Amino acid sequence: MNTEKFSGKANIYEKYRPEYPKAFIDYLYDSAGFNRASTIADVGAGTGILTRQLLEKGSRVYGVEPNNDMRRIAETKLAGFNNFYSVDGTAENTRLDDRSIDFVTVAQAFHWFDALAFKKECMRILKPGGLAVLVWNSRAVGSELVIENAEICKKYCPDFTGFSGGMEEKPSDLSIFFKDGSYETKQFDNKISYDLEGFIGRNLSASYAPNEKETNYVKFVNAITSLFDRYSVGGKVAVPNVTRCYSGEVQ
Repeated sequence: MNTEKFSGKANIYEKYRPEYPKAFIDYLYDSAGFNRASTIADVGAGTGILTRQLLEKGSRVYGVEPNNDMRRIAETKLAGFNNFYSVDGTAENTRLDDRSIDFVTVAQAFHWFDALAFKKECMRILKPGGLAVLVWNSRAVGSELVIENAEICKKYCPDFTGFSGGMEEKPSDLSIFFKDGSYETKQFDNKISYDLEGFIGRNLSASYAPNEKETNYVKFVNAITSLFDRYSVGGKVAVPNVTRCYSGEVQ
């Protein structure tokens, strides 16, 4: 796992990345077996966006995050939760105890992991019968707005391979990660509305987006601004999004 992908982007990531829809959280706690007594490892926790939503349900959550910038923001904003534990660890080496975890969650991060090494680590830390849940907030790829947004990213972002690492529909490593290649898929509508600042910020929060010191930065921001102007209504643009999750045993 490249632990420095989001170095220097932690503040903008925290400010402009969306939460996960209530329907997804309800699914975890009403159908997938999560409860207040659960011990959860949120791996690749970043600035703690999903972590907070799990903490608010009362579960004990270990936020495992290797990037110092991201982890420090999570520690600051989640300091008021006595059920939160920050861990400087990676997906492949969480530093958690054997068979200590009821559920593993991964939000917007599985595509950065070594899938087989992460599977081995999940098998070590999960209790028997424990589940892993992988989730992405993803742009709806059929939208004209999203298509044009992707073209701008291709033009100005050399590292762009597609939104969410090119995994808008389904990650390719699921069959080797989950036990016997078996997992449950759920999808939730999650349309997100942005003003201009939010739309630019959401685009700049991506790992592939240029920073202020790069030559493409101004051109990228100008192109994103023009895109917003073409699609906005009343100072807002609605970006079609879906939340997709994949859950199952790994052992």
